[in-house]
Amino acid sequence: MAKATNVAKLKAMLPSREDVHRILGELDDSKATAILALKPSIAELEQAALWAAGTGEPLGAEGHPLAGVVGQIVEILAPEEENEAAAAR
Repeated sequence: MAKATNVAKLKAMLPSREDVHRILGELDDSKATAILALKPSIAELEQAALWAAGTGEPLGAEGHPLAGVVGQIVEILAPEEENEAAAAR
């Protein structure tokens, strides 16, 4: 039962602005604020950093595209031109 409690504590710990910058690199304040508003875990930030660096798999284990908080973070990190192209579709 102690292991379940530790997992719950880790999930409850929200990253700070410094964590966002440390894990994802230098971001403008609006992107950092948008990411923090999603209330991601440190693990979600780390996974998004991998995806944004191009090392994530295009499809998850079940064959589904990236979604959830990690997908939203990756979308925020995408260059403006990429976001505009996706909105135009």
